[in-house]
Amino acid sequence: MDFKKDITVTEKANSTVKITGEIPFAEMNKHRPKALANLGKGVKIDGWRKGHLSEEKLVQHLGEMAILNEMARLTMSKIYPDLVKVYNLSVIGLPEISITKLAKDNPLGFSISTAVVPEIKLPNYKEIAASVKKEADAEAITDAEVDKQIENIMHQKIAYERIQKKAVTGKGAKIKSDGFGTATELPTPESEAIKNKAVGDGELQLPELTDDYVKSLGKEQQFSSVAEFKKFIRQGLETEKKQVANQRRRARITDAIIDKTDIALPQILIDSETDQMMAQLEEDLKQANLNLKDYLSHLKKTESDLKREWREAAKRRAELQLVLNEIAKVEKIEPNQSELDKQVKLLLEQHKEADEASVRIYVASVMRNELVMKQLEMV
Repeated sequence: MDFKKDITVTEKANSTVKITGEIPFAEMNKHRPKALANLGKGVKIDGWRKGHLSEEKLVQHLGEMAILNEMARLTMSKIYPDLVKVYNLSVIGLPEISITKLAKDNPLGFSISTAVVPEIKLPNYKEIAASVKKEADAEAITDAEVDKQIENIMHQKIAYERIQKKAVTGKGAKIKSDGFGTATELPTPESEAIKNKAVGDGELQLPELTDDYVKSLGKEQQFSSVAEFKKFIRQGLETEKKQVANQRRRARITDAIIDKTDIALPQILIDSETDQMMAQLEEDLKQANLNLKDYLSHLKKTESDLKREWREAAKRRAELQLVLNEIAKVEKIEPNQSELDKQVKLLLEQHKEADEASVRIYVASVMRNELVMKQLEMV
């Protein structure tokens, strides 16, 4: 068939296209044997072996229209990829396919709506990135901040020791509800630490911070003196402050670029982001031995409520990814292949059930995004 003659492609709002046309019946009829085989698998009639019905018997049992519908489905699944290729469409997600005309010995009429990667008109992103002033140097870590962090660590250590003692002796190991329909046998280190702080240092005396005591912190024999331990804590706090400052600057750069970028964002990308956010929430809850149903009940909300609340954040995330992809395309930025292979291998070792192709796409995207951000930070 002549795609250019029989098919019409029309651009619609929000980066979607509509494809309409007719397919000759002779083209659809090529799929009749496959349609009969597919439908015949689930039909059982006395006197016939399952999956071995004659065409006449199957038509009598299902009706001609059921067979035509399956023929149409098979035809569209074959034609759609060809249409995408002929018209060079950068489609996103699954298409919405409607059959507008279906009758034996007549052309198959159809209508397809699908989202496409939106055209992105980037601003002068290098100029914008350069205009975003660097965060002022993070303030020096004070002795008070170091002491506070050490106090928190000591509280946590006491909490762990108490939990270990309870686990061994069985004291206090009664099952209790956590308010979400699950039960725990022992308190967590965090809950114990909070309880310890609640009574105040007047009742809970922390041990003296000595050279011998710090040897029990961290890895075995990691620290030999209080001075060495305090130096380690100070460096950790300084690194954390610098990371926070760097994240703030990155966000300011990307926000400024997105605000000046013209993007007609298709709804399917926003939906995809909210789905990912929901999946991440479910995973986080699972790690905390909670489930989504109980969590939503506690919040007195539905999944739809959360997705509606997340819509703007999801929209921003989708816009960010499109902008980073476009900058990478313009700048010809791609991750190092050997490093990509290495990271994919590591991830597959941790998640053996994962699909390698999907993992590779994910890792490549993360690495590409990081390379783009580093380039923007250097302008």
